[in-house]
Amino acid sequence: MNKPLAKYLDHTLLKPEATETDVTRVIAEAKQYDFASVCINPYWVKLCHQQLVGTDVNTCTVIGFPLGATTTDSKVAESKQALADGADELDMVINIGELKGRHYDTVQADIKAVAEATHAGHGLLKVIIEAVLLTDDEKVIACQLAEKAGADYVKTSTGFASGGATVHDVELMRKTVGDHLGVKAAGGIHTKADALAMIEAGATRIGASASVAVVTAK
Repeated sequence: MNKPLAKYLDHTLLKPEATETDVTRVIAEAKQYDFASVCINPYWVKLCHQQLVGTDVNTCTVIGFPLGATTTDSKVAESKQALADGADELDMVINIGELKGRHYDTVQADIKAVAEATHAGHGLLKVIIEAVLLTDDEKVIACQLAEKAGADYVKTSTGFASGGATVHDVELMRKTVGDHLGVKAAGGIHTKADALAMIEAGATRIGASASVAVVTAK
C-alpha cells in the first residue's frame, strides 16, 4: 500500500431508507477516520458537500444507479446536477443489457457522454460494470470500453446485485486496464482482511459500508 488504508475507502451509504441522521453520521465517521470519500445517493450530495468543506474527504455519488438502464441523457443530466451540488466523484452504472447484447458502441457512447460531463465539471468518473452479471470476456470488454470512453476508474459492483467484489474480478480488471485506470472493488467487503485482499489484487479504491470496522480492526 502506498497510502493509509483509510484513504482507499469510499465510506458508503446507499440504502434507500437512509435518513438525514444516517447520512450525517456517515459523514462524521468519514471526517473522523479521514476516508477517501463519502458515497451517498444523489439527493444527499448537497448536504454531504456542505458538511465536508475544509476536509480532504471527497463527496461521491452514483449515476444511473443501481440498474444502469436509464437513458444516456438522464445519466448526463444526473451527473451535471450532482456536480453542481458539489460532488467530486461519480460512480455510474453501464448499460448492462446493451453490453450483453454486444452493442458495444452504444455502451461506449453512454460512458463517454457521462465522462465528458464529469470532466467538464472537474469530477472523477468510476464506471460500474456489475461483474457478477458478466462473463470474464464481458468483464474485459466492459473495462476496455470504459477506458476508451475516458473513465478514470472501473468498479466491480453496485452492491445491489446477487454478488459483490471478488479477488478474481479485481485481478482481471487490473490486468485489463493496466496502470491506465483505477480499479474500485465494492460489494461484500466487510473486514480488514477483505479490503487488504482486494488491494493486493490490484484495487486502488474500496467501496464499503463497513469502513469503520475495516480501519479499526487489529
